[in-house]
Amino acid sequence: MPPGQNQSWVSEFILLGFSSDPTTNRTLFGAFLLLFLSSVLGNGLIITLICLDTHLHTPMYFFLCILSLLDTGCVTTTVPQMLVHLLSRSQTISFAGCWLQMYMFGALALTEGFFLVVMAFDRYVAICYPLRYTVILSWGLCTRLSAGTWACGFFSSLIHTFFTMRLPYCGPNMVNHYFCEGPSVRNLACMDTHVIEMVDSVISVLMVVAPLLLIVASYIRIAQTIFKIKSMQARCKAFSTCASHLTVITFFYAPATYIYMKPNSRYSPEQDKHVSLFYNVFSALLNPVVYSLRNKDIKVAFLKVMGKGRVIC
Repeated sequence: MPPGQNQSWVSEFILLGFSSDPTTNRTLFGAFLLLFLSSVLGNGLIITLICLDTHLHTPMYFFLCILSLLDTGCVTTTVPQMLVHLLSRSQTISFAGCWLQMYMFGALALTEGFFLVVMAFDRYVAICYPLRYTVILSWGLCTRLSAGTWACGFFSSLIHTFFTMRLPYCGPNMVNHYFCEGPSVRNLACMDTHVIEMVDSVISVLMVVAPLLLIVASYIRIAQTIFKIKSMQARCKAFSTCASHLTVITFFYAPATYIYMKPNSRYSPEQDKHVSLFYNVFSALLNPVVYSLRNKDIKVAFLKVMGKGRVIC
């Protein structure tokens, strides 16, 4: 492309979604609408209960509140537009809208990935240093850790989005996905994207593998500590406090690793857009289910709110 020419000849993209059949799309609309509302209401309930009940004003529930906020943001960034496209004849999204969606979803998803490391650190301190838990995880440290994950997530996504959207898009504009996801959009570029893919691979290693290794290291240390506990009841209780977090980590990192760490030669848009549902839609729904059904404190807070019908202070 001649120097100084506009970076893109495409003014809009077409998101192909999952099907072109109207009947199938109506069925998918009902299913995804139910999942979306359940995710937003479930995470919203957790945020509300944690804010209202002072007994939940601890580092663990502070982190859980932020996780719910991130999940709500992720599904809100992608699913509402997908629902509109399922019932609309037009499936277009402007170039600027695609840029913004890619950036916001990437920022929130990366922040959540980093934040799961912070939650693993919380469990590590709670189990390995229970008597010093509140001293180590002071509110000052909790705030700095949270702010740091948000800053890293939004900055990392800016790099990824910048390299993807500055490519020249001068031909096909049909994105085989239900939202503007990086690899799917980059596949339409009118130039060799080898260098960009290498940069993206480096970013993926730093943003996916490194946090995952930190989580694994934390849980290795946690497991070593738990196995030293002589009481079987205490050991089971310690494992139980980690089960919810491990479930969330699995549903988030397994599909994300599959999509962003596999070689480009194995890129499959049809398969990838279905896998992405796990770390986008289903993960957001899973979190409130796992943490509400397995957590006694959340249940008690819910019963207090429902029973008293007023703010708990």
